[in-house]
Parts: sequence; structure tokens; C-alpha cells
Amino acid sequence: MHTGMTANSKKLVFLVFLLLITIIINLSLGSVILPFDVWRRLWHGQELAPGVYQILLYRLAKLLTVVITGISLGVSGLILQGVFRNPIAGPYVLGTSAAGGLGVAFLILGGTIFGFEPSGSAGIVIAAATGSVLSLLGIIILYRRLKSPVNLLIAGLMLGIFSGALINILSFFTQAEALQKFVFWGMGNLGNQSWEHITVMAVFTVPAVLSGLFFIKPLNAMLLGENYAKSLGVNVYRSNMILIVISGILTGVVTAFAGPVAFVGLAVPHIARLFFKTHLHQVLFPAVILTGAVLLLICDTIAQVPGSVLTLPVNSITALFGAPMLVYLILKKS
Repeated sequence: MHTGMTANSKKLVFLVFLLLITIIINLSLGSVILPFDVWRRLWHGQELAPGVYQILLYRLAKLLTVVITGISLGVSGLILQGVFRNPIAGPYVLGTSAAGGLGVAFLILGGTIFGFEPSGSAGIVIAAATGSVLSLLGIIILYRRLKSPVNLLIAGLMLGIFSGALINILSFFTQAEALQKFVFWGMGNLGNQSWEHITVMAVFTVPAVLSGLFFIKPLNAMLLGENYAKSLGVNVYRSNMILIVISGILTGVVTAFAGPVAFVGLAVPHIARLFFKTHLHQVLFPAVILTGAVLLLICDTIAQVPGSVLTLPVNSITALFGAPMLVYLILKKS
């Protein structure tokens, strides 16, 4: 046991070191590549050019958005895979993200149809958050009636399909300019977040992540089924409901501010399990926090196309990581 814990501790230290490296690389690369001399000057407390400060401040805001998003989606995926005991469960299976997208679609696409003007980025955040919260309330009501994670999973998938159908109808009747704006939001936007937005993200996501730590014992118990968990005195229904709320908050907040970032919540828990070779949540929780931040930082760095003014959609990069992971899991299960 002692050797195993030592090995896991070393792996966690390695992930912390990797996180620091990816942070420096992410801050250094972009349309303007910052030389190593910038970090040397900062280390020694020397002056930097005013333009460099502005670049670092913008990239720091984006970096915090990326880290919060990666951690939130990773933890959300771990929770849902534990609740549903399903390796392909992710933050978007409950339809929370799709409902957030529907809220944004009503604001952006519906505005041109019904004759009102979308109210900027703040309006988009409110619309996405409203859609996510309403879907979360619906999920809680369904869970009280269904009392089955499998049936709830199916209901979430149907909610996603229903939201997608409404979005398609709105897209058909809307103007090209509004449709383009909605498409850009759907590609995922980890930049251009104000410090107020980042603060609000942190206020909601940090307590939600910390709350998940109190359910490590129920999640471990449910690895062997609900009956085994009940025999250990776990209130499975209450634990599942609270965990679903935590996952919904994490997914809804991230979707509202950063847009729908796909596959991260699915892939990160599996990467952590493969690296640490364990299913114990007291190990997986810190592992997923670090892995989620590192993975999305790598994806964001690639999406920036270092040395170019172009920025690729982050969803395209995350899909390159997530889609092969999903195929691997399906083949392995078969």
C-alpha cells in the first residue's frame, strides 16, 4: 500500500510540474511569441515593455479561463461516470450543454426572427446560464420520478436531441449574420473573457469542485453497484442527486462563459485512470483536476497557431483528443 501511494504521489508531482510547463508555454506562444528573456526579467523583478505587460495580462485572463474550464469539465465527467457507472458518460449527456446552447440560440437567432436585439456578451452568458439551469431543474424532477441513472441518461440524451432540433429550426429562419455569430459561439470561446466573468466562473466552479470531494466515499462504494453502496450505509438516491447538481453547475457555468467545449469531460477521467491505474476517487479527483487543466491548456496552445494571427476553434482540437478516446473505449468494451 505504501509503495502504491508513493507511486501515485510521484505521478501527482509530475502532473504539477507538467502543469507549470504548459502554463509557461501557453503564456509564451500566440500571434506574438514571447522570448525566454521575458521570464528571466520577471524572475529578477526587472522592467518589461508596456506592450509585453498588456499581452501577458490578456493571456493570463485566457489562461485562467482555460484552467477553470478544463478542471470543471474533467471533474464533471468523473462524477457522471461514477453516478451512471458508464465509461462513455460525460458532462453533455444530461443535455445541460445543449440546453445552454438553446438559450443562446433563442437570444441570437430568435432575435432576428422576433425583432429584438441581442445584448452583447453579457446577454449570451445569461441566456446560456438560464438554459442550463432550467435543464438542470428538469433533470432533478425527472430523477425524483425515474430514480434510475440509466433512464436519466436516456432522458438527457433526448433533451439534447430536442434542443438540437429547436436550434436547427431557428437556424433555418434566421439571417446569415446572426447564424454566423451563433456558429462562432458554438466553436468554443476561451478568450476575450473579462476579469469580472472569470471571477463569476471561479465563484461558482471552485465551491462545486470542492463539494465533490465530500462524495469520494459514495462514489467508491457505487463502483460495485447500488446494493453494495446501500449495504455500507450510503444514501444512493440523495448522493446521486447532489452529484448531478454539482455536475450541472460545473457544466452550465462553463458553457455559459466559454461555450460548449466538447470531449474534455469524457476523455480526462479516462486519461487519469490509464495513467494512475486505479478507480479510487481519492486518487482520481486530484488527478482529474490536474489532467483537465493540462489537456485543455495543450489544446488551447495548439489552437492559437503560434506565430500566426489565426486562432483555430478549440472544439476542433479537443475533438482530435476526445474522438479517438471514445472509439478506443467502445472497442475495448466490445
